Amino acid sequence: MDLCNISDIKALLTRHGFHFSKAKGQNFLTQSWVPREIVLDAGIDDTCGVLEVGPGIGPLTQQLCRNAKKVVAVEVDRSLQPVLAETMAGNENLEIIFGDILKTDIRALVQAEFQSLRPMACANLPYYITTPVLAALLESRAFEAVTVMVQKEVAQRICAPAGKGDYGAFSVFCQYYAEPELLFDVPPSCFIPQPKVTSSVLKLTMRAAPPCEIPDEKLFFRVVKASFAQRRKTLLNALSSGFGEYSKPQIAAAIEDAGFSPTVRGETLDIPGFAAICAALLKL
Repeated sequence: MDLCNISDIKALLTRHGFHFSKAKGQNFLTQSWVPREIVLDAGIDDTCGVLEVGPGIGPLTQQLCRNAKKVVAVEVDRSLQPVLAETMAGNENLEIIFGDILKTDIRALVQAEFQSLRPMACANLPYYITTPVLAALLESRAFEAVTVMVQKEVAQRICAPAGKGDYGAFSVFCQYYAEPELLFDVPPSCFIPQPKVTSSVLKLTMRAAPPCEIPDEKLFFRVVKASFAQRRKTLLNALSSGFGEYSKPQIAAAIEDAGFSPTVRGETLDIPGFAAICAALLKL
């Protein structure tokens, strides 16, 4: 069975009485070059253990099983259980877990399943849940790299440098944990049903440490969140809204101590800039 052939997919789903769920953002691949390219660009080989999030009917899973030593796929939709039982039969290096990745201890799972293998993550993420799932994968610090297919607009936002229009809090978050690289685009015609937007495949290579010294991680992310909460506000006004425990003159002094004008906007700061603001606030 060709898991990327539209006729085979329709016959498979009809056989098992499966119906696409808009609520779950289900779009299945119909072009076999896409999973092949994802696995190739992700650098998956027989030294790797791979956690896949959302296998669907299994086209990427199948390719991962061919390359990796072991694959653990986590699928939230239990109606796909009989489908995957058929399509993934014979893959002895595959374990399928039906559950919610957001309710899973990812680090513990990876440590238990992969042991001496190089841990990797791959996912074709539904658009509506991209941010929380990707955040959970990165925050776990359990992988060498995370390779995901997401909405192109999201991929561009993740890779955006400071000062660009699509640079935001999630850009800073992802770049704090990893070095993102945009690999290739996947047009809507490569899916069934076809989404309305283009997708992009993105590889995030995990950092061994943050790109600069961060004096207080929790405070750092609080500064970032406050700085982007109201993009049109100056950094002084944005931080004043987010840090009620400090007076406006105190925050202005901290911004200047970090080497910035209080009138700059948050989107102009890179990670070292936010770290400097964080360090200055800790002195207050």
